[in-house]
Amino acid sequence: MKKSVFFGALTVAGLAAGAAAAGTLDDVKARGKLNCGVTTGLVGFAAPDANGEWMGFDVGVCRAVAAAVLGDPKAVEFVPTTGKTRFTALASGEIDMLARNTTWTFSRDVDLKFTFVGVNYYDGQGFMVPKELGVSSAKELDGATVCIQTGTTTELNLADFFRSNNISYEPVPIETNAEAQQQYLAGACDVYTTDASGLAATRATFEDPSAHVLLPEIISKEPLGPLVRHGDDNWGDVVRWSLNALITAEELGVTSANIGEMAAGTNNPEVNRLLGTEGNLGEMLGLDAGWAKAAIMAGGNYGELFEGNIGESTPIGLARGLNAQWTNGGLIYSPPFR
Repeated sequence: MKKSVFFGALTVAGLAAGAAAAGTLDDVKARGKLNCGVTTGLVGFAAPDANGEWMGFDVGVCRAVAAAVLGDPKAVEFVPTTGKTRFTALASGEIDMLARNTTWTFSRDVDLKFTFVGVNYYDGQGFMVPKELGVSSAKELDGATVCIQTGTTTELNLADFFRSNNISYEPVPIETNAEAQQQYLAGACDVYTTDASGLAATRATFEDPSAHVLLPEIISKEPLGPLVRHGDDNWGDVVRWSLNALITAEELGVTSANIGEMAAGTNNPEVNRLLGTEGNLGEMLGLDAGWAKAAIMAGGNYGELFEGNIGESTPIGLARGLNAQWTNGGLIYSPPFR
């Protein structure tokens, strides 16, 4: 088993090295569209609506990058990936970036040769159970059957948690969130465990969300963010600073409603640099002067994307918490645009 995992990591790393040899920015411009890897379907983060149009928080990051590079937030091919297929898709060049609630870890960065360009959601692993199970703590789950997505950090965290608390469980392996939801509701497992944001998003789609509870334990750190292949720093910079543009826009009060007015010029030099009316930041990236303006206009600033897709006014109902701006006690923070 260890040998197969090792060779699997070598394969992904080798693919990544080959795919990064060409300039991704040039490839995207020549193709006229961005190939963005997303989840197979997680409402609020990435899922097609009734008309087949992809919507969600992670989708918004893809559209922002497409707008920055191509001037068109709709110039995106969304490629659904599972926990198992996402890294091969990125390493092979099938996708240009991955925005799929993926945790930034040492091994994914160093061993699999991926560059995480930032964090767009600070999360942690939790547990969901039917209320009728009568459980109030994950430490009461001895002997439970647990639905768990394969190829994820969730598998390892789960094993660590149960081992450290000297309790046992029976895993029910699944590949997608849709499969997990089906198995959980059918009673094939007592518990569903994944990132807490994913549990909230899944529960919001249930016929009776109140019949299911999220247990209080958060058993891990899950910094989720977009990633690209190692070896193409220019492309990494484009994706990184497109995300940072959304974060900085919220901090500086630039919104989808006022961006037209602010792009005419303000007395705040950083706003002017961000929106391309001063300096040459776009030129440094190989993009137009209005790249960040286009990224922000694609779906709004970071706060607008959050509130519109997963915030407290949505069925998912997530509070900002750690994902508030640093000025409001959170961890969301961008380096300066200068």
